[in-house]
Amino acid sequence: MFKRNPTPAAEAAQPVQAVERITSVLGSGVIWHGSINGSGGVRIEGAFEGEIALRGMLVVGETGRVTCQNVRANTVIVAGAVRGNITTQKLEIRATGRVWGDVVTTAFVTEEGAFLRGQIRMEESVDLNLEPVPEATPSEAAQAESIAQTPIQIPEPAPVIESTQKIMRKKKSES
Repeated sequence: MFKRNPTPAAEAAQPVQAVERITSVLGSGVIWHGSINGSGGVRIEGAFEGEIALRGMLVVGETGRVTCQNVRANTVIVAGAVRGNITTQKLEIRATGRVWGDVVTTAFVTEEGAFLRGQIRMEESVDLNLEPVPEATPSEAAQAESIAQTPIQIPEPAPVIESTQKIMRKKKSES
């Protein structure tokens, strides 16, 4: 009665994409000037000014304010404000998101109420020009191995000494 259709080979051969995660957060009270480089997911809720070149996801939260000449990341989600050009494989601008700058992307998603002042250029593929992920040098690998093999010593807790104190209360003399 119910037959299972065999899946075509093309569908079975496609790898399952890993879910991108946020591994670092710049909190709402933080103002940062500098650069964010590397791999992983970053969420910005505070103010950031500088350079972003990220192999992973960048989320600019509703309270986030980013000023960069060119933001480069695999995925960019904007719910706050970004001033600068964005180069990404996927850009999503939420209803509260504001972008002032040009965009180069392969996929673009927007919600009603989102703001973009700039040009969008859709490409079949986008080269983010990100530096390769650095591998550990032999000395760093040896140091990490040494630390991993060092036994952790937990100190014994100090003995608890019980003491009884008598609290003397003076009676108020009535005059």
